[in-house]
Amino acid sequence: MPLHKRIGVLTPSSNTALEPLTSAMVAGVPGATAHFSRFRVTEISMGDQSQHQFDERNILDAARLLADARVDVIGWSGTSASWLGFDRDRALCARITEATGIPATTSVLAMNELLAAQGARTLGLVSPYTADVQQRIVANYAALGIECAAERHLDLSVNFSFAQVGADTLRRMIREVAAKRPDAIAVMCTNLHGAPLVDALERELGIPIYDSVATVAWKAMKMAGLDAAGLQGWGGLFAR
Repeated sequence: MPLHKRIGVLTPSSNTALEPLTSAMVAGVPGATAHFSRFRVTEISMGDQSQHQFDERNILDAARLLADARVDVIGWSGTSASWLGFDRDRALCARITEATGIPATTSVLAMNELLAAQGARTLGLVSPYTADVQQRIVANYAALGIECAAERHLDLSVNFSFAQVGADTLRRMIREVAAKRPDAIAVMCTNLHGAPLVDALERELGIPIYDSVATVAWKAMKMAGLDAAGLQGWGGLFAR
């Protein structure tokens, strides 16, 4: 029987970008399929209501539904730990595995793994978020020893609206942070259509670009034992 690996993905409820993007990536790897489970997320801010959306209980309920599909790995395709703290994702992965018996990863932990492997010390940060959220992300990376050399954000807070950001806007933001020549560029949000732009922009700019939809897909496929090295069109991280 041919190898078949199921990639489980936890998705914010108002997100419309990551499912088609992840499915397209996974479809390029023989023997892999992507499966999704949602929990309620409608806004991103530093307010209590927004932060409550990422209560562990909500996420674990969605993870248990993915476990019913007997997925081989569960990936949280979201970036909340970038502003709430990286320890949140480490604890979440442990709790998902405890609750389901399935290994877990996240967009942010995968991105941080890639940055560490590269030895990145400076970062260009692109997001749709508000200034206070962006500042928390910058501070959390500074605590890791990674300085934000340049950042661009859009001051948006409604999660659904992030997917409406056009490709030209994203290209402009990435090129603007690239002007400071950071070691790497992070596109921090899984409801942006950044992943399809990465391949061409990396060739143009000569800087690794880590899109948060792509990072969790990369790590989940790696954890599932899939070989994604031949995956084309999504940037250099899949060749690493």
